[in-house]
Amino acid sequence: MKRVIVIGCPGSGKSSFSRALCQKTGLPLCHLDLLYWNADKTTVEKSVFLARLSTVLKEDAWIIDGNYASTMEMRMAACDTVFFLDYPLAVCLDGVRARRGKPRSDMPWIEGEEDAELIEMIKGFRVQQRPQVMALLEKYRDKNVVVFQSREQADAFLRHAVQGNSKFD
Repeated sequence: MKRVIVIGCPGSGKSSFSRALCQKTGLPLCHLDLLYWNADKTTVEKSVFLARLSTVLKEDAWIIDGNYASTMEMRMAACDTVFFLDYPLAVCLDGVRARRGKPRSDMPWIEGEEDAELIEMIKGFRVQQRPQVMALLEKYRDKNVVVFQSREQADAFLRHAVQGNSKFD
């Protein structure tokens, strides 16, 4: 396991899982949100985002956290391992609400209030984005693919499966 992507619905805990995986493996961590967003909540030009991502993908080892459907296939083709946090809607909504008002290493600002657009994206994820994710996972089934249905499964993996599991070394 040298080139890892962590995907899932917003609020699923991709960044938290990625940070913990980084600590366990020592792989460098890249948050897509930091490549895409400016501190003033504006976005960089698409060409800038793609150039930044391309630079990361050229590295020998990495963990890349984030969805960004327009570049998911590019990242999936380049990785050797995919972690998909496939959690229920309520878990993801709770995750977004729990992080409100807290500084985060994966975002250049602190979210102070509920973002209605983000909440709608989360509510539509299973119908609008999950089928695309599942199709890509099927297309790239030669990768090490791990799908977690709960935070408890992901936490157990981080506690036990990373160390000493040759499939992921």
